[in-house]
Amino acid sequence: MTVVHEREPVTGVLRAMAADADVCEELVRAARGRSPELARLGEAETLSHVNALIGAAEAWLTTLGRVEEHDFAAALLLGADRAAQGIPMTAVLRGVQAALTRVVEITVERSRSAGVSDAALLTVVLRLKEYGDAVERHVVNGYRAAESGTPRTAGEARARLLRRLLTEGDDTPVPSREELAREGVRADGRYHCLVADPGDAAPARALTARLSALPGVFGVVDDRPVGLCPRLPGSEELAELGGDGVALVVASPVAAPERLRPLYRLCVRGLEIGGRRGLRGVRELTDLAGEIAMADHAVLGAALSGRFLGGLDPADDFHRQLALTALAFLDSGRRLDRTATALFTHPNTVRYRLGRLHRITGTSLTDGSLDGPSGTLTTLHWWWALTTWLDTGAGSAPSA
Repeated sequence: MTVVHEREPVTGVLRAMAADADVCEELVRAARGRSPELARLGEAETLSHVNALIGAAEAWLTTLGRVEEHDFAAALLLGADRAAQGIPMTAVLRGVQAALTRVVEITVERSRSAGVSDAALLTVVLRLKEYGDAVERHVVNGYRAAESGTPRTAGEARARLLRRLLTEGDDTPVPSREELAREGVRADGRYHCLVADPGDAAPARALTARLSALPGVFGVVDDRPVGLCPRLPGSEELAELGGDGVALVVASPVAAPERLRPLYRLCVRGLEIGGRRGLRGVRELTDLAGEIAMADHAVLGAALSGRFLGGLDPADDFHRQLALTALAFLDSGRRLDRTATALFTHPNTVRYRLGRLHRITGTSLTDGSLDGPSGTLTTLHWWWALTTWLDTGAGSAPSA
């Protein structure tokens, strides 16, 4: 059965519904109102599944292929999640049916307002009914697969998939499209790779269970909570999940599943470096790019320290004070006033320290050498040298 002529207006209606937060929240209310068991779950989790199913409804209506050609990963994931959470299947289906019924009602109302004829609407309703039946079947399939015990839980299956997808060698093929879809990952989708530090307050599996309420697929990989998310979660979302135990979450740029392996390795590196800095909350991998690059090329950092700061003694508190002032000077855009504010001192004190640094090392941050054509690289080299030098002598360092 096809939708002809007036398919585009209806497609626009569904696309607008998927982007309309009020509509999505209304569907959540319909599902939770029909199923008290679902009402006990967080709204954010139900909303993530609603968004996925509406998006799939648009694709179902506009692609005229057969049922077996459509991607029902969102429905499989919904069923698997509810089974893992211990929600009875009858309660799950009541919620799904209530939401699907409301989708049809809103689609009809908005399509009529858009001028779609009743004849075309009948075809649309039948097409949506076909979609709803398929969704229910796949929810049931996902539910049964999760409780079948092979593997024992849906969480174990996802963790195993994430390990294969992210930690294998780059020459090893990624899981197949079918394997990805079975755990809720679209082969043609684009995801942020998230790697979390559970901190001392929460074990990895408990934190993973909380993060699983966010849109995406989560599991434990190498004792760390790891996930694939279509969008970055905000720190406030983590707080709503009881995320006080989340010391740090490093998120990669968005990428297709087959391109996530090197990004995962960088996220793990960023987690180590950011953890040493005491960072918390969601941090993008690109925010840590400079520090990761420096940490992984320590020999170059040491060479730059020797070139720019060879006259300084890491055991000398005053010398460390000079280096800290120079680093603050670079971080403040080479402005004396801003540096003084950052260090709670007077601009003349900053000027004096930079002058002493020049006399001891023979190199200067204020003589105009950073203003020429190569100034940007020279500034980078100075920053790298100072950071490496200060880290190397951290054991004997006074506080800033």
